[in-house]
Amino acid sequence: MQTITTIGLDIAKSVFQVHGVDAAGQVVIRRQLKRRAILEFFQKLPPCLIGIEVCASSHHWARELRALGHTVRLMPPSYVKPYVKRQKNDTTDAEANYEAAYGNHASHQTGDG
Repeated sequence: MQTITTIGLDIAKSVFQVHGVDAAGQVVIRRQLKRRAILEFFQKLPPCLIGIEVCASSHHWARELRALGHTVRLMPPSYVKPYVKRQKNDTTDAEANYEAAYGNHASHQTGDG
């Protein structure tokens, strides 16, 4: 597998959606993870940029992921919404979080929580 450099993470109560992209912009992973598997999954990855839409538990997950060495961008829903291209679901939300974080990373830093 190519090295993942940026991830869009859609967080939910029990199942999270991961959308991971390499440095060339190629999607290298799209998968669902149960809540209990999140930290184990991210422990195995080299440090990368993770985009998460702000919600009730996003600050908790940002702290946990930062403790593992990752950079986390928390973004307001109004910033992520324009990146949702299709019907709203967990997969498209994770992709939109990636695109918002990547665009945000390329231009300026916002909402680093």
